[in-house]
Amino acid sequence: MRTVVAQRPEQTTRLIADVEQELSILLRRARSAQMLLARRVHPEMDAAGYALISQIELGTASGRPGVRASDVAQALGLDKSTVSRGLTHLETLGLIERVGDPDDGRARLLRLTATGAEGYGAMRAQRQTEFRAILDRWDSPDLADLARLLARLNTDLS
Repeated sequence: MRTVVAQRPEQTTRLIADVEQELSILLRRARSAQMLLARRVHPEMDAAGYALISQIELGTASGRPGVRASDVAQALGLDKSTVSRGLTHLETLGLIERVGDPDDGRARLLRLTATGAEGYGAMRAQRQTEFRAILDRWDSPDLADLARLLARLNTDLS
């Protein structure tokens, strides 16, 4: 059975190439920024640690007592052993701790320590200030379009 691929108009093909190029630039900048943001939380934390601590903070922001390591691994699309090594490093740095799960006495949950929460909060406040300085120059309709289109792209990518 032969699959027929519809031909895209030349303009659409160019536009998709432009989007791909801009996303590549954005992702490269994001990777570089992750390292800088990680260092703001703790001078010995790397970009991988930043991803882990961000996911733990996200999982506990709604008042939950902690998150499971397996949930962090799944959310980030990483192997459990890779996540485990990173979590051990964050624990050694004093940024996270493992606590008992109140719903399952056998399970352990991850949460930020006071030091981790303070460092992450300070970094996040600084990052938001920097974003605001950039995006304050945009008008409201452009910001709404950006938010809508990023949400659509994130949905399509998931």
